[in-house]
Amino acid sequence: MPKRILSGTVTSDANAQTVTVSVERRFTHPVLKKTIRKSKKYRAHDEKNAYKVGDAVRIIECAPRSKTKRWEVLEA
Repeated sequence: MPKRILSGTVTSDANAQTVTVSVERRFTHPVLKKTIRKSKKYRAHDEKNAYKVGDAVRIIECAPRSKTKRWEVLEA
């Protein structure tokens, strides 16, 4: 199965080698037929602490790095 790749914005870089990425998705509500925006936060591994708050990044699925980290930052 291919690994998922998501695009989002870094919302936190307070922890060592970890960034929090907010990913927004848009979809049409099945009943109301209205476009809805939902966002979800993912914790991603950032080996070199290269990304700061506000950066647009792409993240890819990986094997678990810690209790909460299941993603790593691609070279954006």
